Amino acid sequence: MNQTPPLPPRFAPLPPRSAAFSSRSVPLPSSPPPPASLPRRALSLARLLRPPSLLRSSALLLAVALAATAFPAFAQPAEPPPPARRATLTSPEVHPDRTVTFRLAAPAASAVKMWGDWDGQGRDLAKDADGVWSLTLGPLPPSLYAYSFHLDGLTLADPRNGALKPMRTATSSLLDIPGDASVPLHRTPDAPRGVVHLHDYDSRALGVTRHLRVYTPPGYDAARRARYPVLYLLHGSGDNEATWTEFGRAHVILDNLIAAKKVRPLIVVMTDGHALASTAPGARAQNAAAFERDLLGDVLPLVESRYRTRADRAHRAIAGLSMGGNQALLIGLNHRDRFAWIGGMSSAIREPEAPLAAFWADPVAKKTPLRLLWLRIGRDDYLLKENRRFTALLTAKNVPHDYAETDGGHVWPVWRTYFVDLAPRLFQP
Repeated sequence: MNQTPPLPPRFAPLPPRSAAFSSRSVPLPSSPPPPASLPRRALSLARLLRPPSLLRSSALLLAVALAATAFPAFAQPAEPPPPARRATLTSPEVHPDRTVTFRLAAPAASAVKMWGDWDGQGRDLAKDADGVWSLTLGPLPPSLYAYSFHLDGLTLADPRNGALKPMRTATSSLLDIPGDASVPLHRTPDAPRGVVHLHDYDSRALGVTRHLRVYTPPGYDAARRARYPVLYLLHGSGDNEATWTEFGRAHVILDNLIAAKKVRPLIVVMTDGHALASTAPGARAQNAAAFERDLLGDVLPLVESRYRTRADRAHRAIAGLSMGGNQALLIGLNHRDRFAWIGGMSSAIREPEAPLAAFWADPVAKKTPLRLLWLRIGRDDYLLKENRRFTALLTAKNVPHDYAETDGGHVWPVWRTYFVDLAPRLFQP
């Protein structure tokens, strides 16, 4: 019996993990599933991206084949010539002047927009006679961006771009504009490199296997007796434990800042902020509570048992962006006995009264004073109002804090600049 050959791999292999930690692999199916088993979203997407004549051509060829089988005398030995192939599309195409052209073949789509975090604005693409939609933007400042296409109610990554942003659902592609960026997110040849370790761990608090990443600074393995402070760095609602390194480039930024002697060498822990998968009413608060149990009950003991940390509040920091900013503020302020350094970037701190009731009752605790409470928000960020209200509450309670508003919105290029601002402030005498 003939067997369908295996599918070619769709993604480049992951970088090797440290031998000390377990690895995961997901086998590819030996043959594609039948169309009926595809999700409705995938079927809709296939219809949009399919050339409109494909079904008619397939039906015609099938009819001819059936007729030839029924009436062999009328069968024609010559096969019809193959249809002309459209030249391979390039997307994105970065031009020497840092303008960028994006292209998407979607003949059946009625409209196509794209969103990119260079400005957070949606833009329309134009369709040509071949059903290819395109848009040229820029010049764009040097940085690493995410972008996605939106067509007829669907959001998808660029099919011509294999670089995907790590997310809960992979709907964004990566765009790297080279040049001298204001944030040191590319490796410099003379900067020693740290190591990012990948862990799988069994969460007793949640009863599931979870994942985290741990950055150790350059020289960690050689300095056998040295102990290091720890930053727990949290991501936003659309992301996962990989996003701060793969897209945020936190490890590269730290390597460069440490080489320039702007940052004290430290360990950074990046875990998955989605403790629950529920979307029911009240799920945000339930997830925050579950994540706190996992972080304090499982992640901290794991990190402090396997790494040479300085395990006291003066050498622990917690910070995050958006959803992670809210988690960092709630956990840090409610547990000042464990964290002396707290940071929030574009924090989704919408209703801080009830979750922080214990903190508000004693906001300036003499036994556990904060070394730093640091807050940043962009003036175009949709969470600006909530952050202004929160800093007003802190001011009214005489809580010392460092609050600033900057240019920009709710996007990663802004958060990388915040990380460069925050990191040198941590663990200073």
